Amino acid sequence: MNISPLSNALRGLVLAAAVAVGGASAATAETLKIEHSSGVTEVEKNPKTVLVYDFGMLETLEMLGVPVAGVPGSAIPPSLEKYKADSYPKIGTLFEPDYEAINAAEPNLVIVGGRSQSKYADVAKLAPTIDLTSDDKDQIGSVKKNAAILGQIFGKDAEITASIAKLDASIEALRALSADKGTGLILLTTGGKISAYGKGSRFGELHDRFGIKPADPNLEVATHGQAVSYEYILETNPDWIFVVDRDAAIGQQAQPAAALLDNELVRQTKAWKEGQVVYLDSAKLYLTASGLKSQQDIVDQITQALSKK
Repeated sequence: MNISPLSNALRGLVLAAAVAVGGASAATAETLKIEHSSGVTEVEKNPKTVLVYDFGMLETLEMLGVPVAGVPGSAIPPSLEKYKADSYPKIGTLFEPDYEAINAAEPNLVIVGGRSQSKYADVAKLAPTIDLTSDDKDQIGSVKKNAAILGQIFGKDAEITASIAKLDASIEALRALSADKGTGLILLTTGGKISAYGKGSRFGELHDRFGIKPADPNLEVATHGQAVSYEYILETNPDWIFVVDRDAAIGQQAQPAAALLDNELVRQTKAWKEGQVVYLDSAKLYLTASGLKSQQDIVDQITQALSKK
C-alpha cells in the first residue's frame, strides 16, 4: 500500500498530539498536601518508590499491601522478618539514614519517624519526606492520625477506617475490664537494670488510655523511665506488673526479664503471688508501637491477660 506524503504528515501530527497529552497527564499527577509532625509536604498520591525509616509505619504499609523500596538494615522485628532479605535495599539504620542510598533510590516518598525524626530536615532536602513521629502523650491518637495519613496517600482510607474502628472498640472493652482489676506497674528491663514508666510516658497508654490504675502515680516522666530497685517494686506492691524486655526486643543477648525479676523481694508482691506478671510483646511495645496493627495486638494481649482473673 502506498502512503502519501500528506498521510505521513497527518500521522506525525497525531503522534505528536498523543505524546503531548501523555506528558500533560504525567505533569498533572494528583498530589496531596500532608501535614505531619515536622511541617507540611506535597506528596504524590500513590507514590511508586517509598523508603521507610520507622518500623511502625512499615508495619502499617505491610498491612495495607503497599510495597516499599528501602528499609533500615538493623533491629528489624520478628513481625517484619521478611524485610531482612537482600531483595529489600537497606537505607541506613533507624537513627542514621544512608544519604547515598536515598539518592540512588530516587524515591517519590520517604517516611521518617521516632528515632529518625532528628534527620527529617536532611532527608527532606533529597526527596519528598513526611515525619510520622508519635506523641508519647497521645500515642493512640498519633497512631490513628498517622495511619489515616498513609490511608489517604495510598488510597486505602476504607481499610484504615475499619481498623481504627476495631481498635477503638477494643480499647473501650479493655477500659471496662481494667476498671476493677487493681493497680499496675510498667517495668522495662535492659542490661540487668530495671526502669519504671508511669502516666504520660512512652508506655503510659496502659494507664492513660487502657484504664489501668497506676501503682505509683508520681513516677517521673522521662524518655528512659525512672530507674528503680527491687525494694521499690515491693514497696509499690502493684496488683499487676507489665514487663517490657528491651534486650529481647532488639535481639540483644542479655539476662531475660523473667530471670531478672525472679527475685525474693519481687516474689513477695501481690502481682507475683497472684500470677499477674505479664511479659508484653516487647518488640511491639519498643519497635513497632506506632503501627496500627501493633496497637491492636497490644490491646488484645492485655485484654487476654486481665480476662484470666
